[in-house]
Amino acid sequence: MTLFHFNKEKKTEKAQECACTCSAASQQPCACENGKQGIRIKVLGSGCKSCHQLYENAKQAVSNLGSLEEVEYVTDMSKIMQYGVMRMPALVIDENVASMGRVLSPKEVEGLLRKAGI
Repeated sequence: MTLFHFNKEKKTEKAQECACTCSAASQQPCACENGKQGIRIKVLGSGCKSCHQLYENAKQAVSNLGSLEEVEYVTDMSKIMQYGVMRMPALVIDENVASMGRVLSPKEVEGLLRKAGI
């Protein structure tokens, strides 16, 4: 996929190919450095105590690994349903459901993140 970056001087500037979420429609600069995208980490949940705990554990795991990746907390049920998740909380790594229905410990999340390439 070829992406376009926008700036004030030029309307379009061809960017390196990458798999990030920047797009011409958003008119936002590419968030990835040199067309390189990091691993996306999401916690899907309804806002309950277990979901918040998985979110905190995922953030701790990222921190323990010394990574600068951000953990996104998704509570929008229509977005959650797109992943086919029926039990929450769920952990999504690079758009793949890695776990659902369990609160993983930071060590368990670290293992999944290492497997994914962090």
